[in-house]
Amino acid sequence: MFARIQKTAGLALMTMTCATGVAAQDAPTATPEVLLTISGEVDAPEAALTFDRAALMALPVTTIETSTIWTEGTHTFTGVSLADLMDQLGVEDGTLLATAINDYTVEIPVSDAVAGGPIIAYLMDDAEMPVRDKGPLWIIYPYDSSAAFRSEVVYSRSIWQLDRIEVDR
Repeated sequence: MFARIQKTAGLALMTMTCATGVAAQDAPTATPEVLLTISGEVDAPEAALTFDRAALMALPVTTIETSTIWTEGTHTFTGVSLADLMDQLGVEDGTLLATAINDYTVEIPVSDAVAGGPIIAYLMDDAEMPVRDKGPLWIIYPYDSSAAFRSEVVYSRSIWQLDRIEVDR
């Protein structure tokens, strides 16, 4: 439990460091864009955690090579595994309400967040995904690794243009 709290505290500190603005005496610079907000019932001192690209990329990296029903051919997707993220947040059960930038929401059971399961992809074929190409974040399952990942239920959970997750336990 203490190790999870340390991870969560480190994650929160990293998130605050990566997503804060500049001091008044500093020269004007761009504030990092928040790509993902996580709220709800998580083991964190903040009401919501925010992640910019650097904060997401600082988490353990997982790569999946798979085809999808929305793209042609096989692609390499890189991101943070949903299992690693839920472990960092101390979430072991419940439902994730994953919402896209257009407010479309899907429910993903936390039980999907397993090793070898879905990732929150921030790269496709080593390139950032623009909004017009399902980015900047896309929940990708390893569809080619098992027939269990090739079902209408799983496809419906593969939300693109993801920008927030609410944990509901």
